[in-house]
Amino acid sequence: MQNGMHTDTERCVRAVQSKDARFDGWFFTAVLTTRIYCRPSCPVVPPKPENMTFYPSAAACQQAGFRACKRCRPDTSPGSPEWNQRADLVARAMRLIADGTVDREGVPGLAARLGYSTRQIERQLLAELGAGPLALARAQRAQTARLLIETTALPMAEIAFAAGFSSIRTFNDTVRDVFALSPSELRNRRPKTTVLTPGTLTLRLPFRAPLNPDNLFGHLAATAVPGVEEWRAGAYRRTLRLAYGHGIASLTPKSDHIACRLTLSDLRDLPVAISRCRRMLDLDADPVAVDDQLRTDPVLAPLVDKAPGRRVPRTVDEAEFAVRAVLGQQVSTAAARTHAARLVTAHGEPVDDPEGGLTHLFPSPEALAAVDPESLAMPRTRRTTFTTLVGQLADGTLHLGVESDWAETRAQLLSLPGFGPWTADVIAMRALGDPDAFLPTDLGIRRAAQELGLPSTPAALTARAAAWRPWRAYAVQYLWATDSHPINFLPV
Repeated sequence: MQNGMHTDTERCVRAVQSKDARFDGWFFTAVLTTRIYCRPSCPVVPPKPENMTFYPSAAACQQAGFRACKRCRPDTSPGSPEWNQRADLVARAMRLIADGTVDREGVPGLAARLGYSTRQIERQLLAELGAGPLALARAQRAQTARLLIETTALPMAEIAFAAGFSSIRTFNDTVRDVFALSPSELRNRRPKTTVLTPGTLTLRLPFRAPLNPDNLFGHLAATAVPGVEEWRAGAYRRTLRLAYGHGIASLTPKSDHIACRLTLSDLRDLPVAISRCRRMLDLDADPVAVDDQLRTDPVLAPLVDKAPGRRVPRTVDEAEFAVRAVLGQQVSTAAARTHAARLVTAHGEPVDDPEGGLTHLFPSPEALAAVDPESLAMPRTRRTTFTTLVGQLADGTLHLGVESDWAETRAQLLSLPGFGPWTADVIAMRALGDPDAFLPTDLGIRRAAQELGLPSTPAALTARAAAWRPWRAYAVQYLWATDSHPINFLPV
């Protein structure tokens, strides 16, 4: 699907008339007669085409004076897949806004992170999304506020603060503007069966179907670092390092959503915690577009048909993933987990887990940069790779974040000692979120290619994979899934 779908009126009308949930998040339908905006899959009777107008974001609908539909709750639809598949300025800005940058650092902070002027950022977002960074952040604050109103028993003043509002009055006005209900009316509408656990938030993370949870949760469970992550009773659990404190996320796959339980030391971290969990599970992907492209290859088609909707398992912490990728060079998964667990016990920050099982945050780059290299049980060359990486992450020479430019960062990684294409590409794929990152030297990929009759030398496989672009990272998931061997991180 292409950028700017909201301008294709005929296609949008067809999607609304067929209540097609695949388009949720791609555009929003504003109804001129009722002044309400909906997601394409809204269950109510579709309005007449002449009464529909289309916007690219919930924020643009709100700015134009439309209120969110109480039936389909359009502000909870999955995020647009565009922000994860594109590497341009608008996409990088949207990833940062979702990560809470505007709330914490303002528009100047957003611009500084991206290396552009505030005016350039505002102009580009306005042109493409019909709303500037402040309006987009306001829409996100409103969604956070509603979530807290409906899923906690917190007083409204605490909710206003946690959602990022500067005053109770702004909070009240925004909630009323966006939802056409006061905060207390919103709370009264929630089901009476809602069970509220103090300090814990329970919510549903929507996704576009299909979603195949096997490789997604299987990979996270197989590589889980003791103390930081665990698989327990059908849920993947892990600790989160956040801007204002720490958190614990518990994620359980269900047929039409991911059940998410969050325990946070500071509620202001809620929107970012949700955004990180969605990103780690790749929930904003467009599986139909991905799978349709991969099915054009006759070798991949049966793999896709057998288990459609595979996602790329990502991370909640880019720096952590890069460190773990280096720890995993040329060793088995079990050995990589052992190395990481030692570092966690020695240098991670302890946390309390109400359910037991999780004990620490993964050590920060600053803590790891202070480690005596001689204490690291690894070959000298890998020790150099490790210390160079954590040193550059700690002093800011290397920055890995949601806004990172994929090509530039990959080149920067390749300039580090001990970083070959595999390490750079696995970080691009799983930490930076590049949907086209490819691992032609990976042992599991080469083995799968050989068994399937695909070319197995890196150069020939890369040439064949050109037809899979821009979704080669998803092709990697389908190829990995054919291999019954344990995950091994061999190439550098």
